[in-house]
Amino acid sequence: MQTPASTAPAPLSGISSMATRQLLAELTAAYTARTGQAVAIESVGGVDAAKRVQAGEAFDVVILASDAIAKLVAAGHLRADSVTNLVHSDVAVAVHAGAAVPDISSEYAVRQAVLAAPTISYSTGPSGVALAALFERWGIADQIKERIVTAPPGVPVGSLVAKGEVALGFQQLSELIHVDGIAIVGPLPSAIQISTTFSAAMTTGCTRPAEVQALLDFMASPEAADAKRGQGMVPI
Repeated sequence: MQTPASTAPAPLSGISSMATRQLLAELTAAYTARTGQAVAIESVGGVDAAKRVQAGEAFDVVILASDAIAKLVAAGHLRADSVTNLVHSDVAVAVHAGAAVPDISSEYAVRQAVLAAPTISYSTGPSGVALAALFERWGIADQIKERIVTAPPGVPVGSLVAKGEVALGFQQLSELIHVDGIAIVGPLPSAIQISTTFSAAMTTGCTRPAEVQALLDFMASPEAADAKRGQGMVPI
C-alpha cells in the first residue's frame, strides 16, 4: 500500500544577516507551530547576503539592515510595498569573562577604554561602519588601527572575545547575549549609541506573495514582541 504524498507546503526560503539569526529562528519556529508553514532562513554576513540577492539568487524573503533593504528595493530586487520594519538593535561592549571591566558610562569613558585596549574588534556591518566613523571623529583612528582585529564576515565578534583574541569587542547586543566566555559590559551610552533598524521584504521574484505577507505580518505583530525583547532587541 502506497503512502499518500505529503500535502505540507514547501518551506518559504529566506536570507538574513547574522544579527537576527536567533530571533528569526525563534519567530519562524513559532510561526510553523501555528500555521504548519515551514520557513527556512539562511543567516550569513549581511554584506554577503546582500550580494547574493543582488546576484539573483532565489529567495522568498530577505531580512537585513534597513539601509541594505532600501538599496535592494531601489535596485529592483525587493518589493517596496512589502518592506516591514521589525526591530531596533543597539550596540553593546564585551570583554573576556573574568577580565577587568572598563568604564563605559560616558562617551569620554568609552574613548579611554578604546585607547587602553590592546586589541579591538567590531562587526563588518552597519554598526561597525558607524563605529569606525566614531573613531575617526574622536581623532584616534590612526592611533588604534594596528590594534583592530577584523572579524571575518559571518564570524561573531563575541567569539573572538571569548577565544581571547580580542580584548574589547563591540557588537549588537543580540549577537553577544548567546556567547559563552564573555562578559557584556553594557550598551554604549546614549550619546554615541549606534542603533540599527532591521527590516524584512519579499523579493520581486517571489511566487508565493500571500504566504510571505502572512509571515511578515506575524513577525511584525505584537505577538512577536516578547521574542524580540528576549533577543536583546527593541520591537517596532
